[in-house]
Amino acid sequence: MFTSPFPDVEVPETSIYDDLFGDLSAEDAARIALIDPATGAETTYGALKAQIDAVAGALASRGVGVGTVVGLLCPNVPAFATVFHGILRAGATVTTINSLSTAGEIQKQLTDAATTWLFTVSPLLPQAKTAADAVGIDADHLIVLDGADGHPDLRALLSEGRTPPPVDIDPATQVAVLPYSSGTTGVPKGVMLSHRNLVANVAQCRVNIDLRSSDRVLAVLPFFHIYGMTVLLNLALKQRATLVTMPKFDLVQFLENIQRFGCTYLYIAPPIAVALAKHPIVDQYDISTVHTVFSGAAPLDGETAEAAGRRIGARMMQGYGMSELSPVSHAMPYSRDDIPVSSVGTLLPNIVCKLIDTETGEEITETGPEGTTRPGELWIKGPNVMLGYLGKPEATAETLDADGFLHTGDVAVHHEGGYFSIVDRVKELIKYHGYQIAPAELEALLLSHPKVLDAAVIGVLDEERDEIPKAFVVAAPDSGLTEEDVKAFVAEHVAPYKKVRRVEFVEAIPKSTSGKILRKDLRARESAA
Repeated sequence: MFTSPFPDVEVPETSIYDDLFGDLSAEDAARIALIDPATGAETTYGALKAQIDAVAGALASRGVGVGTVVGLLCPNVPAFATVFHGILRAGATVTTINSLSTAGEIQKQLTDAATTWLFTVSPLLPQAKTAADAVGIDADHLIVLDGADGHPDLRALLSEGRTPPPVDIDPATQVAVLPYSSGTTGVPKGVMLSHRNLVANVAQCRVNIDLRSSDRVLAVLPFFHIYGMTVLLNLALKQRATLVTMPKFDLVQFLENIQRFGCTYLYIAPPIAVALAKHPIVDQYDISTVHTVFSGAAPLDGETAEAAGRRIGARMMQGYGMSELSPVSHAMPYSRDDIPVSSVGTLLPNIVCKLIDTETGEEITETGPEGTTRPGELWIKGPNVMLGYLGKPEATAETLDADGFLHTGDVAVHHEGGYFSIVDRVKELIKYHGYQIAPAELEALLLSHPKVLDAAVIGVLDEERDEIPKAFVVAAPDSGLTEEDVKAFVAEHVAPYKKVRRVEFVEAIPKSTSGKILRKDLRARESAA
C-alpha cells in the first residue's frame, strides 16, 4: 500500500458553506471574488456571501431544505457561485447538469435524481423547460437567473432579503452534490458526494496546489463538472482568490481574458494545453502574467506539457482525479521540481492507494530495476471517496469495496520518487497478440508530430479478429500529412506490436466538456463504417 508523502490534514466537521464562508474576515470580505468579463462587473466576497444567504433564505421560505434536490443547468457565470452555494446553505442537494445536454438528457438526470426545482439561464430555457415539463417541475419551480416571462428570477429572490434558517446536517452523510459521471464507459450515474467529501478535498488540495489570494484564476472549465466545482470554484473561494468566469471555451476569448484581467493561474484540460503549445495565435497576446498552468480531467503527455510551459513561460502541473473522488487524489506538489510533468504527482494528504495486477488480482508492491512498479489498477481510499452511486447499489459495490477502496479503472505505475503515472484505462487497453497497448501512449506520441493537431486511438478488429490500434488524426491545415506518414512516424518510435495499423483523418476528436476523449463515439463511428 502506498501513502502520501505529506502528513494528514485536519478535515473540519462542517458544511462546505461554513468551511468556505464561516470565517470570512472584514479584509477578505472586501476582496474581489468574481469578475464577469462580459460586463466587467466585480463581486466582492462580502457581497457573494450576502447573495448566497439571500438565495438560501428565499429557497427555505419556499420549503427547500434537507431532502430537496435542486437542478442547476448553468454555464460559468458569477451567478453560478451564488446559486450553487445558496442551495447548499439551505440544506438541499445540488445536481449539476452539463450545459450542452439535450432536453432528453436533462430529463433523464432530473428523473434519476428526483429533482423538484431547477435553475437555469435564458439561453438554455427551451431545453430546460421541455425537460422540466416532462418531469412535472412547474413554472414557479423553474427559476431563470437572468429572467424570463412566467418564471422567478435571481433578482427577485435576492430582493426578498430573507435570512436563511439554521440547518442541522451531518456533513459525513448529507449528500451535498450529485454530479453525474461522464458516461464514457457506461450509463451516467449520480455520484453522491457529501459535505465532508467536498470539505476534505479542498483541505487536501491546499497542500499540493499553491493557489493564493493574490491569484486571478481564469475559470473556463465548467463549474458543473466536479473538477471545476472543487478545484476552480471551491478551492479558489477558500483561498480568497479571484475567479474570472468564462461560459465556454474560445481560444481568442481565453487569451484576451488572460491579457485583460491579468490572470495568473490557469486550470485547463489537455486540449487547451495542445492549443497553448501549438496554435500560432497565442503569440499575439501578452499572457506573461500566467505563472502556473494546472492540467487535469484527462491524461496530458509530458512533451506537450513542456512545450506549452516553455512557450508561455509558466510552470506546468498535472493531477489526477475522478468524480467519485471529489475529484482529486493526486497532484504535482508545487514544493518539488524533481517530478516530471508527464506524471500526475503524489498522493494528496489523508489518502492511501494500492496497485492491483489486472490479470492476477494481486497487490503490486515491488519496484523494478528501472525505479517503477509494474502497471496495476489504481485503488484509492480517503475522506474524499464518494458515498456511492445514487440508487445503484450493484454499481456501487463493483466500484467501492468493503474496505473502502475505490476501484478507479485506471492503470498506474508508482515511481521511486513517490509519484505516480497513469498508463491508461483498464477497459481501454488494446490487446494485440497478447500484448497490452495503452492508447494514451500512442496519442502522446502522435501529438508530438508537428503536423498533428489532435489525435485519439482505439482498438479495432482486423480481418483475423485481432484487436489493432487505429488512430483518428486531426492534421494541420495544408500539411499534406498522409496515412503512411503517420504509420511510419509511430513505427519509428514504438515496439513493433504497438504500431498504428489504421489511420483515419477527421476534423475534430470528440471530447466531453471536461476534455476526455469520447472513445465510445469513435467506436460507434467505426461500427457504422
